[in-house]
Amino acid sequence: MNRVHIKTYGCQMNERDSEAVAAMLRARGYRIVADENNCDILLLNTCSVRDLAEQKAIGKAANLQSRKKKNPDFVLGILGCMAQNRGATLLDQLPDLDLIVGTQKFHQVPEYLDNLRAAREAGVPIGDTIVDIAEEAGSQNAIKDHLLPQDSASQHSALNSQPAEADSAPLPQVTAFVSIQQGCNMDCAFCIVPKTRGDERSRPMDDIVRECEQLAARGVKEITLLGQIVTSYGRRDYVHTGGISPFVQLIERVHAIDGIQRIRFTSPHPRGFKDDLVAAYGRLPKLCPYVHLPMQSGSNRILRAMNRPYTRERYKEIVDALRAVTPHMYFSTDVIVGFPGETEEDFEQTRELFEACNYDMAYIFKYSIRSGTPAAELGDQIPEEVKEHRNQVLLELLRKNSERRNALLLDTVEEVLVEGPDKTGERFTGRTRGNRVCVFDASPRLVGQLVPLKITRASVSTLYGELALAGVER
Repeated sequence: MNRVHIKTYGCQMNERDSEAVAAMLRARGYRIVADENNCDILLLNTCSVRDLAEQKAIGKAANLQSRKKKNPDFVLGILGCMAQNRGATLLDQLPDLDLIVGTQKFHQVPEYLDNLRAAREAGVPIGDTIVDIAEEAGSQNAIKDHLLPQDSASQHSALNSQPAEADSAPLPQVTAFVSIQQGCNMDCAFCIVPKTRGDERSRPMDDIVRECEQLAARGVKEITLLGQIVTSYGRRDYVHTGGISPFVQLIERVHAIDGIQRIRFTSPHPRGFKDDLVAAYGRLPKLCPYVHLPMQSGSNRILRAMNRPYTRERYKEIVDALRAVTPHMYFSTDVIVGFPGETEEDFEQTRELFEACNYDMAYIFKYSIRSGTPAAELGDQIPEEVKEHRNQVLLELLRKNSERRNALLLDTVEEVLVEGPDKTGERFTGRTRGNRVCVFDASPRLVGQLVPLKITRASVSTLYGELALAGVER
């Protein structure tokens, strides 16, 4: 009754939450297993950004209820954003759930599972489903535990869906997510995150730095700082010092940690890119030249309707300023097409700005109604076929641009952090400083090393190359 499988839907924040829950459970004596058919407890960590994400998780849970009927001791729980958004109403569709835990109560999962196990072992009826979606002050500080390969080969591979070799030492984990902030106060008209994640709350800077130091001591080379609006970190808790925001102060402190060689962050807001953050790319060499900068729309009229507090002109100024500091900067973005009231002229402005910003990667979404958001009440909804056409226009632009940008890297030598085996297990993978995925032949002993890679081939999303290491085993 102690084998747990965690299936994660959605963003990097959810991945980090699942990792922390797994670490907390392991500390309580639970085993994290890769095979959902070989578990006693199955937890779905869910997403609510789009209705499709919720429906996938509900469909999965519905299928699992038949397993509970065959095995009454099987425990099924839903965690995260959908749990927070829907709460006990999930029981209307999923009456056999044992556990519904919201985004501010992840740290309570071990205790709730202990209670369920104790009741089953004592032969006591479980009773009502445990539902906990209450707010909790300081909950942002609970996401601090990590489960790395050196802690347990089988348990790490369970989280990463890669089989562990019983007779070989686990390869080190060289990248890690660090949660620095939870919640969001931006109230974008299309977004349900403020409802599912709560108000903006930042972790103490000293605690974050200590976590990064511990990760560095365990072999982690690259840190990605995570937050719903990561650039808002600490704005109510710390003062600007010499014109430097708390977020940039945090980057500076992580930059000073021995062993950490690369720093990334996600997801920011354009309004967070003041002069201090732009300048940081020119003076902090560990800060990778890659920015995820959500645009959402290139129309000022639609941006106002979305409650996005910037203009297309200001957005382009930020892109240009970053490229002025770091000419080889790489960009990704988020765009929503078909927001209520979006005209052909509005979309054309989005297309123009999208093309002008020269993105390397983009997440392009067709607007979908999310109940509980201001945009859900707007009229002038856009027909699905129009949204699909606009979506395809931007996807084609992105495809051509990604191919062109990747082609420019052919025959160049890029610095790559070797992360581990690729999906096939036959070659190795890593990322450039610009966040481009690379596949190449290498030796396991190079995992965790920064190596020069000559790019020999490129697809839309992946670079292929050969190590440019004279006299070194590959």
